[in-house]
Amino acid sequence: MAAEGLAAAGANVLIASRKADACEAVAKELNAMGLAGQVTGFGGDVGTKDGIAALVAEVNARTDRLHILMNNAGRTWGAPMGEHPYEAWEKLLSLNVTGMFHLTQSLLPLLQSASTADDPARVVNVGSVMGDIPKGTSTYSYAVSKGAVHHMTRVLSNDLAPMGITVNAIAPGPFVSKMTAFAIGTEEGQKKSAEGVPLGRVGRPEDIAG
Repeated sequence: MAAEGLAAAGANVLIASRKADACEAVAKELNAMGLAGQVTGFGGDVGTKDGIAALVAEVNARTDRLHILMNNAGRTWGAPMGEHPYEAWEKLLSLNVTGMFHLTQSLLPLLQSASTADDPARVVNVGSVMGDIPKGTSTYSYAVSKGAVHHMTRVLSNDLAPMGITVNAIAPGPFVSKMTAFAIGTEEGQKKSAEGVPLGRVGRPEDIAG
C-alpha cells in the first residue's frame, strides 16, 4: 500500500519483512507497473536485537541516506481477558514498540545524512485507531502496544526535531490483510467492523497510498 504510493511519487523504496520471498515478489510486481521510483525487497526482522542489527547492515549496504523511515512492522493477538497469555505481551511489545524504537535509533545516521534545513528526514510510525479508542475486540496487548507507539511518537518528535528529523504517526482503522483476517477476513466481519467507521467501510489500499 505505502510502497506503491511512495514509488509512484518517485521514491526509491526498500521493503523488508521476515518473509524475504514475499517482499521480493511485491517489489517485482510494483516495478512492473512502471512507477517513477524503484522498489527493492529483502528479508529483515525487527523482533530481535540481532535481527535489527542485520536489517540495519542490509540497509547501510544499499544506501548512504534515508529520507523516510516507515515503521510498519507489527503483529496482533486476540484472546478473551481470562485467556490472554503472557507471551502475547512479550511478543507484541517486543516487536510493535521495542523493535520500532531500536530500528529508528539505529538508522539515525542515515536519516541525518538525508536531512536538510529545508527538507527534514521523516519517520512515520504506523499506529492504530485501537491505540486511542477501545474497540472491545479482546486484542489487549495489541491495543496497548499501539497506544505506546503513539506516545513514543510524541516523545521522539520532540527529541529528534533538533536533528532535522520529524516523527509522526498514522492510526489506520480496519484494513483487510493477513494480520487482520481473523477479525475481518469475511464479508460479515468487514460489515461489522465498518459500523464504527464514518465512511461505512473498511480501509482500501489507496487510503494508505494517498
